[in-house]
Amino acid sequence: MEQIKAELAGQVATLLEGVAAEGIATMMEYPPNEEMGDISLPCFKLSRQLRKSPQAISSELKDSLMAKSAELNGLIGRIEAESGYLNFYVDKGGLANWTIRSILQAGERYGAQTIGTGQTVVIDYSSPNIAKPFHIGHLRSTVIGNALYRIYSFLGYQVIGINHLGDWGTQFGKLIVAFQHWGEVAKLEEAPIDELLRLYIKFHAEADGYPELEEEARAWFVRMEQGDEEALRLWRWFVEISMDEFQKIYDLLGVHFDHVTGESFYNDRTTPVIQELKDKGLLEVDEGARLVRLDAYGMAPALMLKKDGSTLYHTRDVAAALYRKEAYRFDKAIYVTDYSQSLHFQQWFKVVELMGYDWSKDLVHVPFGRVSLEGASLSTRKGNVVKLDDLLQQAIFKAREIIESKNPGLDQKDEVARQVGIGAVIFNDLTGNRIKDISFSWKDALSFEGETGPYVQYTHVRACSLLRKVDEQREGIQAILGSEAKAYFDCLTQKAEFEVIKQLSLFPETIRQAAEKMEPSLLSRGLIDLAQAFNRFYRECSVLVDDAAVRSARLALVWCVQVTLQSGLHLVGLEAPERM
Repeated sequence: MEQIKAELAGQVATLLEGVAAEGIATMMEYPPNEEMGDISLPCFKLSRQLRKSPQAISSELKDSLMAKSAELNGLIGRIEAESGYLNFYVDKGGLANWTIRSILQAGERYGAQTIGTGQTVVIDYSSPNIAKPFHIGHLRSTVIGNALYRIYSFLGYQVIGINHLGDWGTQFGKLIVAFQHWGEVAKLEEAPIDELLRLYIKFHAEADGYPELEEEARAWFVRMEQGDEEALRLWRWFVEISMDEFQKIYDLLGVHFDHVTGESFYNDRTTPVIQELKDKGLLEVDEGARLVRLDAYGMAPALMLKKDGSTLYHTRDVAAALYRKEAYRFDKAIYVTDYSQSLHFQQWFKVVELMGYDWSKDLVHVPFGRVSLEGASLSTRKGNVVKLDDLLQQAIFKAREIIESKNPGLDQKDEVARQVGIGAVIFNDLTGNRIKDISFSWKDALSFEGETGPYVQYTHVRACSLLRKVDEQREGIQAILGSEAKAYFDCLTQKAEFEVIKQLSLFPETIRQAAEKMEPSLLSRGLIDLAQAFNRFYRECSVLVDDAAVRSARLALVWCVQVTLQSGLHLVGLEAPERM
């Protein structure tokens, strides 16, 4: 559909002096119902520039375009001008031929593009804190980042995924103190994260009555930064046992990273940053601490060194950005975190700019809404979290129960339950606009009804099942693939058929928009729309009809839906089972 829109925009631009085709394409929209056309051009923005009423512009354009209808390549059936809108009605047979032939030719690569060729994108996502549970609050960064990674890769970018672990800071001084006072090696080895969490909570409870524990913790962290072997030995142990637990979660989610480099990786790279800030006259001393003033930009100062000389997030993030630019030569560096960190990113992005690096404009924060637990903020130190492992295991268990009740004879029930259960959790997180806050609900997170991941997966299963029932399916598809010159698909003009074709035609554009807006939910919603359209088609249009042309065309349409759903599910991080 996007190519048709571009063609129409080009034709309109030739009729309007001083108006570019790109501007026309931007104005065009897809009407909410078919009575208003398949593509519409509101003429209101053109009114001031052309000094005519929107109604006059739309009427004149209609007449001119109809006079040169041959140049629209048979893709437009009719054009109407109404209330300042120019409404285009796509020729159903033409769109069917163009869309299905494109998918048959591209297969699972349908929607893939080359707009990112030669460009490198670094995506920093997930980034849990070592020694703390991987909880539902970490899910958002992980699945949004993973979807963006797959989408950008599909568009031809070289993508580098980085897990920037929270493995440095005063919290490790607290853990060392807590372990020395109340820890046991055997308990840590038996249940690493649970025991580290218990110690962390214990420290804060005890520190309320014994504030000297805080000083002891800060002293241990300073020893870490100074290379004290005992401090580093305990720290490395905490990191190792935490990462073993985290990897189990990543394996369940199907998430991988090209590089796992925690804050500690940049520890020895912070000293040159501090020196460069000094040399460029940006660093000030304030009561013993070192900072960069940002008052002129409406922001609080960026604190770069504490009084005791230890580094902070700002210091390590600037060091990481400088390293990544040198190592990866990125064209864009994306940071996926919740919006509460927006000021932090604005501050250190500005610091990089003040240091004279023009690529600071390529640093992008992708914020998302925060997750609360029934309205209460998540808090590790208070133990107010839902561990992600518990959620995923519950989802798999529920999926197994449903499969057992509806299809007890299914092969590989455990594997399908994993695919469906994990898919439910991921898709639930990606269906709404990423900036919206989420109040965690077990019911919503484990829902298999309505506009959910399992619903889209089941639609894919339904398409696979239908294709399996057709004995000659493979031969039929191959025959269609080999008949590029013949128009098999003009017969697909029924309303239910056309709605499926229309949704399929929008798929490449939806992928690109999801990348441009860094909003995977656009793709998730597009998959739901396609699944709903296909299920209406499934109910209203029999595939196994006697008419050979209609049978082949509908079979091809089913195949196109199956391939597109499989591809789209993969891009948002879900698997596409063939049986459920």
